[in-house]
Amino acid sequence: MLTDTEIKIKGYQILSKYLGELETERFIARIQREPFDYTKWREQHLGEADTIEELSKKAMKQRKKIARSIKLIQRSQISASKPAFFLTNQ
Repeated sequence: MLTDTEIKIKGYQILSKYLGELETERFIARIQREPFDYTKWREQHLGEADTIEELSKKAMKQRKKIARSIKLIQRSQISASKPAFFLTNQ
């Protein structure tokens, strides 16, 4: 079992890897300001699961859904910033 300090360090490392240093700091500042109920969030986004395998499958499905949304947002931002002739040549 990890200590609280080890969990904090690993969590920060994971966030930094995927978000970068600045966005990690913004994320941490934001969750410290806002009340957050993980149990309520889990029920809203993952629902009830009978087994750890079911929970894992639901979490992976949610992760893929979020990743698709992020890609769509990124594409729309690229499309909005480039001339139309550039987009047709990709």
